[in-house]
Amino acid sequence: MNDGIQWMVGATTSSGWMLDVYFARGIDTDELASRMGAPQGAKAEPMTDAETADLDVDASSDSGPDSAVVRIGEHAGWAYAITYGPFRERLEEVSRDGVEAVHYHYNSEHPPTIVMYARDGRTICGYGLCEERHRYGQESDLLLPDLVAAGVLHPGGETYSAPDDDYDERRRRGLAVFEKRFGLSLPRTVLTEDALPVYAIMGSPHPDFDEISAWAAANGRPRPNERLRLIPVGLRREYERVTDPLR
Repeated sequence: MNDGIQWMVGATTSSGWMLDVYFARGIDTDELASRMGAPQGAKAEPMTDAETADLDVDASSDSGPDSAVVRIGEHAGWAYAITYGPFRERLEEVSRDGVEAVHYHYNSEHPPTIVMYARDGRTICGYGLCEERHRYGQESDLLLPDLVAAGVLHPGGETYSAPDDDYDERRRRGLAVFEKRFGLSLPRTVLTEDALPVYAIMGSPHPDFDEISAWAAANGRPRPNERLRLIPVGLRREYERVTDPLR
């Protein structure tokens, strides 16, 4: 079954407020992980979206360590990476050497949702959903005929065809243009049940990884993953509670 990508409108990862996905056509999943910043071969066992929530990553540097991971898979001819942690702009890097890439970024606290297309290391086109009259990239009007045909914009690209429609419906129409033009699809199950390989792409290793890992082993706690070298949030809290000299 082809789920398309329109279902992504308003969907979030286990973070509860963001969904950040890179699609790449022309490279495999290992190469996509590398272009996202993962060390070669630094792959952990597959995890679900819910399990990834236990990794010590946080997009806000004042409330957690600057760490980031990606869950990576392949579907409908595209490799994809779902990111967790601080925002990283990797579109042109992912698209270098003739690769096609699409970046979908939804942040509930910082609209609009942005969708961009790149090829061969160049940002070609893109726009914010519900802000399609502002188009970006070296060929910013590449998708304008598609937007007009989809009933998003009037010819000329400056006015909206149905500005009073439901906001989510307008976002779906804008995203459907990318879905149709590039044949994009992502299974809904990637956010519910699918276990995907996980790669650390930022903030690895933690300076205290070995210390906390040794404490976990000595106290019968599950040891954190050696390849990711990220400390699960629950383990870190327990370690700090037990070892805090002020308690």
